[in-house]
Amino acid sequence: MTTWHEDGSTLVLPPKAAVTASAWRHHHILDLDDFTADEIELVLHIADSMKEVLARPVKKVPALRGRTVMTLFYENSTRTRLSFELAAKSLSADVSNLTASASSITKGESLIDTLLTLESLGADVVIMRHPQSGAPNLAAQHIKGSVINAGDGWHAHPSQALLDMYTMKAHKGAVKGLKVTIIGDTKHSRVSRSNIWGLTIMGAEVTVCSPPTLLPVGLREPGDNFPRVRIEPDINKAIAGADVVMVLRLQLERMQTGLLPSMREYIQIYQVNEERLKLAKPDALVMHPGPMNEGLEISSGVAHGSQSVVNEQVTNGVAVRMALLYLLAGGKKA
Repeated sequence: MTTWHEDGSTLVLPPKAAVTASAWRHHHILDLDDFTADEIELVLHIADSMKEVLARPVKKVPALRGRTVMTLFYENSTRTRLSFELAAKSLSADVSNLTASASSITKGESLIDTLLTLESLGADVVIMRHPQSGAPNLAAQHIKGSVINAGDGWHAHPSQALLDMYTMKAHKGAVKGLKVTIIGDTKHSRVSRSNIWGLTIMGAEVTVCSPPTLLPVGLREPGDNFPRVRIEPDINKAIAGADVVMVLRLQLERMQTGLLPSMREYIQIYQVNEERLKLAKPDALVMHPGPMNEGLEISSGVAHGSQSVVNEQVTNGVAVRMALLYLLAGGKKA
């Protein structure tokens, strides 16, 4: 069992987890393709302790007191940004937020210059969201502090995948062996990419169901870009027997014209509704990274039904992000 020292500053891990924690090798969190199953398990294990902190009357421990966490968001965000901010504050870190639209970025300041400014101001961790794939990887090459990718273009969203797996494990006991079906716009979804990596590393059976025009080339021809998953264009066959049905947002803002004939056709062929959900296992979980287009990729009845864990995903996101910050900025104490 994981506990906290009396002063709440450090975790006391069980022997097996303590050994794993001492071998933590990540200075940045850019995606999950370079994680091992043990490292993902460690994050999920520590998230349990962080969830216990969040259940206290005073939701705070001094684990990262004296550390500075800065968020740098070039895209709008509600859940991810607030979740990281709450996570850092719950660990007693000093937190500053920078929005691109209200900074010198609008005057032409480059990404690297902005990052060097944050470093000069004492950032130990920079949490970054950017519309261009690979921007956090570039950032990691230019500052000494840690970089956490909070979503970059179509590329990756590792903390979302980790909180998704944490939610699955909380309900199912383990991720290994679960049949997880991912439905929707996988082409533009950084969430699906990180989940495909994380879920396959953890031993889940992943099925992807997308319109052909919204399916990444790397999934159609597995190789270096993606691990091997099952592609099933028929939504009924894809959902049948699933333990988890993960619905993706139809990202209209990222699409070029001509990828879909019409929204009406998408609803008819790919919407997850009550009738289709009956094909999954009776205790199947319904997940969505948010924000949801209710009535488009998911019906309101499913979105707010008894099998939906969408709001729980949001709650779990704080605990998982606390675990990541602890491992990056305070993990040597573990």
